[in-house]
Amino acid sequence: MSRQPLAEVFGFPIDNFSPQAERHRKLRLCPYNNRVPSCTKDKANDPLGVCSVLDGDTVAITCPVRFRQDWLIAEDAARFFFPEGTTWTSLSEVRLNDRNGQSAGNIDIVLVAYDDRGRITDFGALEIQAVYISGNVRRPFEYYLQSPADHYQMDWSKERNYPRPDYLSSSRKRLAPQLIYKGGILHHWHKKQAVALHRAFYDTLPPLAEINAEKAEIAWLIYDLVLDQEHNQYVLTHINTVYTLFQEALAQIATPEPGSVETFMLHLQEKLDDKFDGDANPPDAPLLTDLL
Repeated sequence: MSRQPLAEVFGFPIDNFSPQAERHRKLRLCPYNNRVPSCTKDKANDPLGVCSVLDGDTVAITCPVRFRQDWLIAEDAARFFFPEGTTWTSLSEVRLNDRNGQSAGNIDIVLVAYDDRGRITDFGALEIQAVYISGNVRRPFEYYLQSPADHYQMDWSKERNYPRPDYLSSSRKRLAPQLIYKGGILHHWHKKQAVALHRAFYDTLPPLAEINAEKAEIAWLIYDLVLDQEHNQYVLTHINTVYTLFQEALAQIATPEPGSVETFMLHLQEKLDDKFDGDANPPDAPLLTDLL
């Protein structure tokens, strides 16, 4: 179990001291096809160059650009969107409007198929889902960069706000709303969608009802970061593709699994008791459980 949270900084494991890794740290470069050579995560002039973090024995991808390694995600999505032999290319950050011209958000990557005259014949939408972090990841990041060779073995376990992946917030606050708004428009247009995410994130989702690829409306492209020990660098690796329908997958992800109402009532009772305990002259009120 690691005592510190950082897996990759500016594209390389924090214990990689090759000339290439040192150059990327010094110049704050992104090796994963960012829109500019430099890392721009969080702040362009002071980027938070953490690509992934350690979560127990797994690596969690925290930067969506990290998924662009070798453009594997585009190739895998195109295989789902288009027939074999189709000529296609990708467009990044494409604005999607609703019927009233209001923005429903940007699509991370739109893959467009085109004919020999350059006319678009079809398209599909690819969304990238990195994971949110709870806690403060900038502090260990900045501490590490002060002296990577001295600090890569730091013990951060007793520091306040130790950063960890927040899968619940990532699915409820980002993934589900994107499927509802952007995905709803694309589904209305009968356009295929793909979602790229790492395996640990996918494993936190409710089980999705799988169907054959030919009938699917969404492809869930699942990846891991596999360590190439010879070069001491993580390689984005496609693990599996899960094919689903749109509405069924949305319902499973957006609908919470209810807990026990009795447990919630006990919680309410505790709060009510605390309220009365703090009052010098509490009212003569019946217990909530008696009323119910």
